[in-house]
Amino acid sequence: MCELVRIPGFYGVVVGVFLFLVTWLLAWLVAEGPALEFDAQGEKGAFEPLLSNYLDVAKFVLGLASGSIVLLVGSATFHAGGRLPSSFASPLFLLALSIIYGVLFMAFMMLDYEDYRHHPQQNSYTRFKYSRNQAFGFGGLACFCIGYVWLIIIVTGQP
Repeated sequence: MCELVRIPGFYGVVVGVFLFLVTWLLAWLVAEGPALEFDAQGEKGAFEPLLSNYLDVAKFVLGLASGSIVLLVGSATFHAGGRLPSSFASPLFLLALSIIYGVLFMAFMMLDYEDYRHHPQQNSYTRFKYSRNQAFGFGGLACFCIGYVWLIIIVTGQP
């Protein structure tokens, strides 16, 4: 275990996985019943405008996170030896995890909603799928926010 702790970015990965698991647990505890409805009050298609908004927010966060990674890695050429200090690894891993979680959030939301719309009688949107989607969405957002705060602390040199 001591060898893993020495890997640059280890704590960022641990924090990112922890955030995902905590958001999954919270979403699981909040969800009621074995199956959930996408559409409010059973009104067919009521979720589609919300889905579009959710996907837009996810795309926005993905753009900010990926742009930040590109800028930080690109700025490495201005550092001695062409490398960033290893202290940047953990927040970079959090930003990378926010991208991964965001992409998985979008893919699973679309897949689950399509399944729900094509098989309405099966109650296909289960508690598991709901909590997984919430975990990817909010876990990705939490990784993004904490990664940025971590970067600010590193860049400003605050303890």
